[in-house]
Amino acid sequence: MAIVGGGPAGLMAAEVLARASVPVDVYDAMPSVGRKFLLAGKGGLNLTHSEGADAFAGRYGARREVIEPMLLEFGPPELRAWAQGLGVDTFVGSSGRVFPVDLKAAPLLRAWLHRLRALGVRFHQRHRCRGWAVDETGPSRHALAFDSPQGPLTVRADAVVFALGGASWARLGSDGAWVPWLAARGADVAPLVASNCGFDVTHADAQGVRQPGWSEHFRGRNAGAPVKNVSLRCVAPDGRVFEQAGEFVVTDGGVEGSLIYAASATLRDALAQQGHAQALVDLLPGRSAEWVAREVAHPRGSRSLATHLKSRLGIDGVKAALLRELAPREVMADADQLAAALKALPLVVSAARPIDEAISSAGGVRFDALDEGLMLKVLPGAFCAGEMLDWEAPTGGYLLTACLASGVRAGQGVLRWAGRTPVAHCAAP
Repeated sequence: MAIVGGGPAGLMAAEVLARASVPVDVYDAMPSVGRKFLLAGKGGLNLTHSEGADAFAGRYGARREVIEPMLLEFGPPELRAWAQGLGVDTFVGSSGRVFPVDLKAAPLLRAWLHRLRALGVRFHQRHRCRGWAVDETGPSRHALAFDSPQGPLTVRADAVVFALGGASWARLGSDGAWVPWLAARGADVAPLVASNCGFDVTHADAQGVRQPGWSEHFRGRNAGAPVKNVSLRCVAPDGRVFEQAGEFVVTDGGVEGSLIYAASATLRDALAQQGHAQALVDLLPGRSAEWVAREVAHPRGSRSLATHLKSRLGIDGVKAALLRELAPREVMADADQLAAALKALPLVVSAARPIDEAISSAGGVRFDALDEGLMLKVLPGAFCAGEMLDWEAPTGGYLLTACLASGVRAGQGVLRWAGRTPVAHCAAP
């Protein structure tokens, strides 16, 4: 049995199979497995989220229908129990996110790899899959071609699980190079696009003409600054409304950060279908429009507008700078328009940042091309899992949870296809 890809989905599929006493070989292009997993956990490994099952499943948007059944088999409770079985206790943070007690990814990965090796899993590093091999009898469905340290290598397997990731963070192995050779075998693959990504913006100059990026004045003083305690609202082309509170960061030419990542699918789809996208930033989400209007209209005497906004509404620093950058002069000069802008400041985005800068990617093997066990309908015995499937989710533990759950599903799918009884899920041995 071959697993191609040593990220969370591939390793979980390997665990399911090894627990059923199936010999497993894991092939990965990088010098060591789990590199993206380790980097994602560098600032504190966010394993999953503690919110209710319905809200959790809703984070997968249009793919909820296919992701939710996997979560029912291996969701947040099972994930935490699995981590505990590896000797890693978890806790729920103030945001509801779930972390290992030590916040680190490396101890969990080390314990996991130790368990897998004890179960008999064999690892082959620096083995880059090039698709299917061709021998003297013609194409062989599960004769896989690899570039290895010893040169070209053909690996034959009764079944294979592909867990090759999407196309973000290519330096860690997720480069999307699998798309052409898998599509050439008849797999239906949606184009890979950036998800959980930043965006470039435009601003209006003094004549009202839109210019790329920020003005030099704003960029020079605010690039890298966090914009905290705001909310963002945008509307998808199909009418779906995104609205959420949080914070984002000003970059040299645009915006990024948790709130922008959460809105990225809506903004990206609007750009793709309409050629433009706009988000409305509420600089005072804890205040009503009526309160804001009263405070703006309060007589300010000889005080400057900047002083008035700071003393009456608490608008200063990067928030005040953002307001001046995005609101035209005539808006700043009119109390009613200014009050409206404070509650709905138009932020126009012009493009998503390149996919290799994104935290994750959307697109991939379409679920219609797979059976319930995640086996490709056109390639019996070939299964897919993880981020190479056509789904996306926000940060907050949702990405990792679904990757692991899909690894469980693919491993169970292999067992069913081979006529074996699948395991329920991966708990402690």
